[in-house]
Amino acid sequence: MKKVCFVCLGNICRSPMAEFVMKHLDKKQELWVESRATSTWEHGNPIHLGTQKIFQKYAIAYDKGKVSQSISQSDFGTFDLIIGMDEQNVRDLRMFSNGRYDDKIALFCDGGVPDPWYTGDFEETYHLVTTGCAQWLNKILGE
Repeated sequence: MKKVCFVCLGNICRSPMAEFVMKHLDKKQELWVESRATSTWEHGNPIHLGTQKIFQKYAIAYDKGKVSQSISQSDFGTFDLIIGMDEQNVRDLRMFSNGRYDDKIALFCDGGVPDPWYTGDFEETYHLVTTGCAQWLNKILGE
């Protein structure tokens, strides 16, 4: 079973959205999917209310007890694929990796996913995340 981790700055908006959308799309549960943050800014905080509203609107099951968690060195060894939601996340992940796990790090999509914490547009984020997760699911399971 492939282990995938989505990563954004705070792990309250984009990466948990990608985590639970991917789990929703992975009907056969062929992947182990989690999410993390590159920072500790939101450590221990729940999923952003805007993301929770999107989950409810589109009937995406999610863990209501999930809280922000920062990526750790052990995560680099655990996950097969670590996907940064934007280019800054990828740069931070490569810095944390220090060259050891760079082959596991990828950008979610060209141009990245804008952070709805700043834009306020959780709907746009959801559509980008849904499209990107479907593409990643096909790519990962097609390997």
